[in-house]
Amino acid sequence: MQRNAPTTKTTPARSHVATALVAALIANAALATGPLFVRMADVGPVSAAFWRLIIATPILFAAATAMGEKPLALARGRWWILSIAGVVFALDLASWHIGIVRTTLANSTLFGNSASLIFPIYGFVIARAWPSKMQGAALLLAAIGGALLLGRSAELSSRHLAGDLFCLAAGVFYAVYFALMARVRVSLGPVPALALSSLATIPPLLVIALAMGEQIVPHLWWPLLALAIVSQLIGQGCMIYALGHLSPLVIGIALLVQPAVGAALGWIIFDEKLGTADLFGAVLVAAALVLVRQGAVRPKG
Repeated sequence: MQRNAPTTKTTPARSHVATALVAALIANAALATGPLFVRMADVGPVSAAFWRLIIATPILFAAATAMGEKPLALARGRWWILSIAGVVFALDLASWHIGIVRTTLANSTLFGNSASLIFPIYGFVIARAWPSKMQGAALLLAAIGGALLLGRSAELSSRHLAGDLFCLAAGVFYAVYFALMARVRVSLGPVPALALSSLATIPPLLVIALAMGEQIVPHLWWPLLALAIVSQLIGQGCMIYALGHLSPLVIGIALLVQPAVGAALGWIIFDEKLGTADLFGAVLVAAALVLVRQGAVRPKG
């Protein structure tokens, strides 16, 4: 909860936590539908990411303005870092969307969230810090679970394995994007920061889509509208709210809704059945996503 936020008898602090928990569950369920809409779109996967932001960004700017913010004015002196963040975020979305159409929905969701595991490594290396025992265990579980999932994908086909690797690459790019945006968030609110980073991401996404020779203009609009509204606006919006009111552990547990929903959608719609090794690997990675959010890194010395 925000510091010094007023509470009343009708809206006690616990009601904010309960609302935030519901928001976190909605956010993760909404974000899990993203891969489904990417597959259903009749444009290329990178083009789908382009339209996702083209549709959502004006709404984000309108929301920021309604909150009394002036994103473009606030961006002065920050365009250099926003531009770099936009390119990295474009690489993240492009890699993830390409991976979505090559591997299972369950794997794309699990590996797409790998930034939660990759970002702590940034703290260990750049900030000269050691992982806590809990975080060390999380990274070990993630390595074992990830190896199992990659091995199963390799057994299925080289296409599935390539899809997993694209989604893992997306996690690396997102961790870099997160580090860049952390600097922006020091002086900007979450909605203006998201609006500006989305704006900076649109041009490089279009360049990548054109370079890949993808179909850009859709004939079927509803999957792209659903991707922008359900995944980008509802999913990200609810997550931003939840992050301000819930502990990292609760956020980590709620995050497990994503692979569960992704696996269910893949099974029901695309007949993507999970084997024993898949389930075991997914459980290990899911456990790692929860454990890595517990405890802080310990500075060296």
